[in-house]
Amino acid sequence: MKLNNSVSAALIMSALLIALSGCQKQEGPAERAGKSVDQAVDKAGQQIEKAGEKIQDAAKGDEKK
Repeated sequence: MKLNNSVSAALIMSALLIALSGCQKQEGPAERAGKSVDQAVDKAGQQIEKAGEKIQDAAKGDEKK
């Protein structure tokens, strides 16, 4: 009898997990736009960092002269 209860409980839990995984909310246009903005800001930050490094390198070159 305990085996039947255990198997039934396992089947119910599996069914619930499958049902919940199928209910994921789809990404809307605002979320996609937000991700695009995040990526653009990250890229801009990387470019600013590179520019800062070039300025520092140029300044170090001036000090050596």
